[in-house]
Amino acid sequence: MSKKALNATQLQSGGPKGIFFVTYIGAAVYFINQASGFLQVLWALIKAMVWPGIVVYHVLQALHV
Repeated sequence: MSKKALNATQLQSGGPKGIFFVTYIGAAVYFINQASGFLQVLWALIKAMVWPGIVVYHVLQALHV
């Protein structure tokens, strides 16, 4: 595989991962700002990982899918 083709493949596969990372960081900052203790910070990090799935669930439920 040529170097140019390899770079195109790498660029195409990075999009969704980057978007998930940015949304995770944003959600983590949001939830951590509301936390006041160590266990609440851990819970905030867990919520930051799970909330996209909850949003998708509610969107699909609203669309009656």
